Amino acid sequence: MIASKFVKSLLVVLAFATGASAQKSTNQRPLLSGQQWSVEKANAWYAAHKWIIGADYIPSNAINQLEMWQAATFDSSINDRELGWAENIGFNTMRVFLHSVAWKEDKDGFKKRMNTFLNIASKHQIQIMFVFFDDCWNKIPAAGIQPAPKPGIHNSGWVQDPGQPLSSDSTIFPQLELYVKDILTHFAHDKRILLWDLYNEPGNSDKKEASLPLLTKIFQWARNVNPDQPLSAGLWAWDFEKLNAFQVANSDVITYHDYEEAPLHQRVIEMLKTIGRPLICTEYMARTRNSRFSNILPLLKKQHVGAINWGFVSGKTNTKYAWDTPIPDGSEPVEWFHDIFNPDGTPYRKDETQLIKKLSSGG
Repeated sequence: MIASKFVKSLLVVLAFATGASAQKSTNQRPLLSGQQWSVEKANAWYAAHKWIIGADYIPSNAINQLEMWQAATFDSSINDRELGWAENIGFNTMRVFLHSVAWKEDKDGFKKRMNTFLNIASKHQIQIMFVFFDDCWNKIPAAGIQPAPKPGIHNSGWVQDPGQPLSSDSTIFPQLELYVKDILTHFAHDKRILLWDLYNEPGNSDKKEASLPLLTKIFQWARNVNPDQPLSAGLWAWDFEKLNAFQVANSDVITYHDYEEAPLHQRVIEMLKTIGRPLICTEYMARTRNSRFSNILPLLKKQHVGAINWGFVSGKTNTKYAWDTPIPDGSEPVEWFHDIFNPDGTPYRKDETQLIKKLSSGG
């Protein structure tokens, strides 16, 4: 299995190289006010930061991005408390999903809440990696009261952005352009923001290359604004060759997802390093797949790869349950899939938080 995975990944790296060359003549660079950062600029940016370590963050009281950001359910006190736990174990970065529907409903209020959240994060010595679009989970987002969690089901209420089939409907692209440019322009010089992650797992939910037009557009829109922060869109499916080639050819920093155990993850790192740009793993850690803090976090630190695990506080997202192993009666899983803390702030495993503290402090 390791050998076949290695060969498959090697073929993808070759596709990256070919695709990157092709994209330079097809991605409409003359229309952009900004360009993909040079390898030298990207590496200088990375060298100016401490080792990046943190988690994908959704507060425990929110089932999805809308419940986090809508005015009626945005809760700065919960954000403050939970980001305090992150600071205490040495996290310096959190990856946080936005949502275009929340912006559409209340543009100025949405930006004010973003600013409030950034102030809280800064208070706790944490920079934020914001995510725009997302192809994962439920197809149709809707403003207002969000559904209650389904017992024992992983991410039962998470919603795509802009949704399905909207992500392939070019007639709504002008509205999405207004959203992306409004947010990027407002925060283009904000040092509280580490990086803009433009599109989470493009092609997921069986969309595949149907997501390429919107992926292409959001990079164009972002380059038009030309923010101070780097741009990226994470690699996640090694057989999506056209998407991967575009992402590599246009990302300033290479971000990627990997939930495999250490030997496979090591091989992915070795091959991605051939691109020459900084690496940040923006999703890992699924205990029952043997992607754990104990075996992956030391690897990422040794390789000087940024480490952002999925899941922080167990809550309404139900991500302590595995993707494909629902427990409909809502009983406790034998072992948590994701997440670090219980809702009261006690760690699920003290040995894990002790390891995180040790490695984040230079140990």
